[in-house]
Amino acid sequence: MINDWRGLAGQVLRRLWRREPPTPVPRTRGRFPDVVINGQNADKVDDIAKRLGVRGITASIGTAEGVAKLIEQLPDVDILVNNVGVFTVQPVFEIPDDEWLRFYQINVLSGVRLARHYAPRMADRGWGRVIFLSSEAGVQTPTDMVHYGMTKSAQLALSRGMAQEVAGTGVTVNSVLPGPTMSNGVVAMWDDLYPGLDRTEQERRYVAEGRAATSLLHRLIRPHEVANLITYVASDQASATTGSALSVDGGLVPPSSPESAESTPCTFRTATKDATPPAPFDR
Repeated sequence: MINDWRGLAGQVLRRLWRREPPTPVPRTRGRFPDVVINGQNADKVDDIAKRLGVRGITASIGTAEGVAKLIEQLPDVDILVNNVGVFTVQPVFEIPDDEWLRFYQINVLSGVRLARHYAPRMADRGWGRVIFLSSEAGVQTPTDMVHYGMTKSAQLALSRGMAQEVAGTGVTVNSVLPGPTMSNGVVAMWDDLYPGLDRTEQERRYVAEGRAATSLLHRLIRPHEVANLITYVASDQASATTGSALSVDGGLVPPSSPESAESTPCTFRTATKDATPPAPFDR
């Protein structure tokens, strides 16, 4: 089940679905699973569902009532992609309480409520995938989108903690962290930032001036490039990938460097025949 079909992962998986069928779910014994899409605009959900030949459910999962409505119509899933989300550009000291709470309700609690219902049921069946679509903003907070970065950091903690809770059950929980991607939302933002410029020039300006300035690709990521990673994480080939934050950010965020030896002291002992065994390390 994919929530917020209009968002980034919705575009990504819709394109992939058109090219090839999804990976078979083990418990379906080789049959391809049914795909269910979710959004809050009934006309758009129905239109896309009909064109793709999949099931659509209209529910606003940014609220507890909307999640309950969705679960009532879809009590079980094998793969859950949490990608509903909102973002705006706003100075951090000008963000009112209501806006902080709105971002948290939609970007964070929607995934909490859905995974709280579906993940234990996946564990009972012995297989499942829960994927949070986080962002590089969760580890490299943008100054003008702190409320957004806060929710994406929260998703990293959620996915790790939930993965620990379902350890050994056959269910994996991971986060995927795209960098700046050419989504509908980003393109709309470009029109506000760079009115009158064509898309090529808008992208060039955004890369040079915006958060993608340090990208090793020197361009924005395309949706199909994110699709490859999401599809892997949702597949049976990712059975040993869980509790992870997987980046597809074009090298925007450098990998974390190992802690220095000074910050993590170690004592090495040379074993001899008569040596007394060392005491266990204290945690």
